[in-house]
Amino acid sequence: MTNKDKSTKKRKFDAIVIGSGISGGWAAKELSEKGLKTLILERGPDVKHNIDYPTTAMMPWEFEHGLRLPLKEREENPIASKCYIFNEDAKHFVVKDKEHPYVQDKPFDWIRGYQVGGKSLLWARETQRWSQLDFDGPARDGFAVEWPVTYDEIAPWYSYVEKFAGITGNRDGLPQLPDGEFLPPFEQSCVEEYFDGFLQKNYQNRRAIIARKAHITEPQDIHLQQGRGKCMHRNLCQRGCPFGGYFSSNSSTIPWALNTGNCILRPDSVVHSIIYDEKKGKATGVKVIDRISKEEIDFFADIIFVNAAAMNTTALLLNSKSSRFPNGIGNDNELMGKYIAFHNYRARVSGRYEGFLDKTTDGRRVGGSYMPRWRNLYEQETDFIRGYAAGFSTGRGESFSTDGVGEELKNNLFNRELGSWYVGSHMMGETIPKEKSQLTLDSSKTDEWGIPLIHFNLDYDDNDEKMVKDYIDNTVEMFEKAGFTDVRASDSKQAPGLDIHEMGGVRMGKDPKTSLLNKYNQLHECKNVFVTDGAMMTSTSTQNPSLTYMAFTARAVDYAISERNKGNL
Repeated sequence: MTNKDKSTKKRKFDAIVIGSGISGGWAAKELSEKGLKTLILERGPDVKHNIDYPTTAMMPWEFEHGLRLPLKEREENPIASKCYIFNEDAKHFVVKDKEHPYVQDKPFDWIRGYQVGGKSLLWARETQRWSQLDFDGPARDGFAVEWPVTYDEIAPWYSYVEKFAGITGNRDGLPQLPDGEFLPPFEQSCVEEYFDGFLQKNYQNRRAIIARKAHITEPQDIHLQQGRGKCMHRNLCQRGCPFGGYFSSNSSTIPWALNTGNCILRPDSVVHSIIYDEKKGKATGVKVIDRISKEEIDFFADIIFVNAAAMNTTALLLNSKSSRFPNGIGNDNELMGKYIAFHNYRARVSGRYEGFLDKTTDGRRVGGSYMPRWRNLYEQETDFIRGYAAGFSTGRGESFSTDGVGEELKNNLFNRELGSWYVGSHMMGETIPKEKSQLTLDSSKTDEWGIPLIHFNLDYDDNDEKMVKDYIDNTVEMFEKAGFTDVRASDSKQAPGLDIHEMGGVRMGKDPKTSLLNKYNQLHECKNVFVTDGAMMTSTSTQNPSLTYMAFTARAVDYAISERNKGNL
């Protein structure tokens, strides 16, 4: 065997996973657990659980700027600094504007996390299942293409990933929001319970339920096997949790994959493109550029899972060109990069409540309540299609005097009075994938690794504007009827992107002429390449999407291994 052959053999795997975020971690866990020699490629640096969380145990007074960022740093990062995560305790997990530029026809505030674990270190941990209502959306109103799967097909996989990840929630019996495999729920505040009761008495199909979140409230054996413990309600999740109390790739799926002995993690690996072999008629590997040395290295595998996050996954496939696929691998219909959508988070409503003044909260709780979609559930009742969900949170503030010096000041600081309850809500609206909402590869600009910059062109439309108005009108009405006072509504007019729920670009579908992936997340035109992150989404629904990525990923791996064993890959 020549030295070249030996080198190639060292770089040959059964499977390659591109990206180590929520879906990439699941792909690696499933592939390696089932015996496949698996390589994880992550473009950013390594972040080891409980080792590389530099701020996780810091006290507020230990931060030089009191958890805020200096003006100069914010001015240097006008996009990243719009995000609530980009502060002194978590900025190291957020991409800086100048380091990874992109091109915008219209404003798009792209928030990214380039490190092992990706944005799974930063996500809000909201985990809701889709219902059949959501999968039926495109077929019902004619926008986008039909989903090639049903809820009943995905439900067992939702259960599978929920048990491993650890999801807290209550079994609420709502058809538009199916129940799952839940750990004991967090507790609602008295005002949240009151508002939920008010909604049930006065409206149909409206609830304010306790949020379903990827937190361990009562560890099961499977969580202890992962080395994870109970959520301690620190509410400092974006720093990385030393207890593994919330689900992240770093605390859960990646260590599990590595512990099988079948998985290798290679950080600092910027994937340039997928290698397609014309003679074999399939992908044979990936071309990697070392982030630091800029050295080019090829890795080879029978199965490739692309999980680089929706927009980067789409761009990577577009950049994977060959004589067979001059427009990007699998892109015969030239739809790749089109039909991108996101969630509409623009509107908020706040108020105050003068009841329950004899009660307050004790300690901290991670998250509040959730109002599942209630518009256009069983009939088209509005002048917009699809719908929206909403968050709902409450609390009591404190007031105190800072007058005086010495003992007088100390007494004033300790003499605190509780104010009335505050209430607040924010919308999570479904946007419609449109052909003109797209990303392309810039024809003249490249990054420092020679990869074309991503060029975005997407915006809100009239359907979104009508939805914002309906949410505000409905929520103000509900708040006022519930007895809340000082009710105020606002529309931030924020650009798409700050929802951090971008989806689409490599959508699933039944017909290769109108979609890129089949019902098992497999490229129609290149059977050994699978996409299971947000790029695969045919529509967005109103729910937070990460749980759906996990379920589809586990299902796709099961199918890929079955097909490989049959010799079909």
